Amino acid sequence: MRLWLKIAREKAAMTHEQVAEKAIISRSYYTNIESGTKTPSVKAAKSIAMVLGVPWENFFNDKCSFKEHSGEEVG
Repeated sequence: MRLWLKIAREKAAMTHEQVAEKAIISRSYYTNIESGTKTPSVKAAKSIAMVLGVPWENFFNDKCSFKEHSGEEVG
């Protein structure tokens, strides 16, 4: 799971559907991205990042993914 993405979405008080609609992607695609089962295209990553105000590079950050999948802090 991309916990940082879930947190950003919750801070924005948005549902999966709302983020997907604003990012112009399907809700199921967004859900798979947030859950970590899909890696977004650069275009989708930039669109989601714009909607939620996060860096689009987070989607492709190895340390971010390692931290979230292992449960370990990476500093």
